[in-house]
Amino acid sequence: MSNEKKLNPDKGVIIDSLVAKVNATPFIIVIDYTGVTVPEFTTLRANLAAAGASCVVAKNTFMTKAIAAAGLPDISAALKGQTAYVMGESDVCAAAKVINTFAKASKKAAYKAGILDGAELTPDKIKALGDLPSREVLLATLLGTINGAGAALARVIKAYVDKENGGATEETSAAE
Repeated sequence: MSNEKKLNPDKGVIIDSLVAKVNATPFIIVIDYTGVTVPEFTTLRANLAAAGASCVVAKNTFMTKAIAAAGLPDISAALKGQTAYVMGESDVCAAAKVINTFAKASKKAAYKAGILDGAELTPDKIKALGDLPSREVLLATLLGTINGAGAALARVIKAYVDKENGGATEETSAAE
C-alpha cells in the first residue's frame, strides 16, 4: 500500500478549473479581504468586472497547486488567511486602480502578492501600477511630448531661416 494520498476527484476538477483560469490571464493579483462585508465584496466584484477583471475566491492550497501547475512563480508564502484572486484579460493597471480605490474607501483590503506576465510582483509594485494614469492620459502625454519636440524644431528652423534672410519674414517678403 502506498503512503501517497489520493486527490479527491472533485478537488481535481476544481484545481483543473483554476489552472485554466490562471493560464488564460496575464496577471494575478492576490488580496486579503479580511473584514470585507458581502455587499462590499459584491461592489468590488462589479467594479472589477467593469474594468475587465474578475475576482475568484478559492482555497489557498488549490490555488497554490494551480499556480505551480501553470509554471508560475511560487507565491505560496502569501497565500494565507482570507485570500481573493483578481485576474483579467489585459489591463492590470485598471484592476489595480479599482482595488486601490476600494482599499482606500473601505480600509479593509490589502495586497498580498501578484504575478504579471510570469514575474512576481510585490504589494508596493501592484499599488504603483494602480496609481498610474489611465492609458488615454498616458497616450495624450506621449503625443504632447512628441508634438512639443516637433514644434520646438519648427521654431528653431524658422528662426534660422529668418536669420539667413536678414530678419525678413514671409509677410514682408510678400509685401515687397
